[in-house]
Amino acid sequence: MLHLIPQVILLSAVVGSSASSATCLAPERPFVPSDPVVAVEYADLIRQDFENYFRGILRYFQCLDGERARVFDEAREISKEYSKFIETIDQ
Repeated sequence: MLHLIPQVILLSAVVGSSASSATCLAPERPFVPSDPVVAVEYADLIRQDFENYFRGILRYFQCLDGERARVFDEAREISKEYSKFIETIDQ
């Protein structure tokens, strides 16, 4: 039964942390038609797609930065908990 403990700890960490983690999704790359006539015809829509992409990529980078900071703090906390655990079982 003791051999299952690491698996239970890992599973609870994954399940517990996924609820608080962010899902950072990169925006889709804008489509530019290869036909120049079509590109000119839809220039306003294509321009808007690029502007949306640039706004989206900034939000994506901010999300990644926030998630990195959150996970770093969480890892620091877990490291402290692990140290306490090791001290407890070594007594």
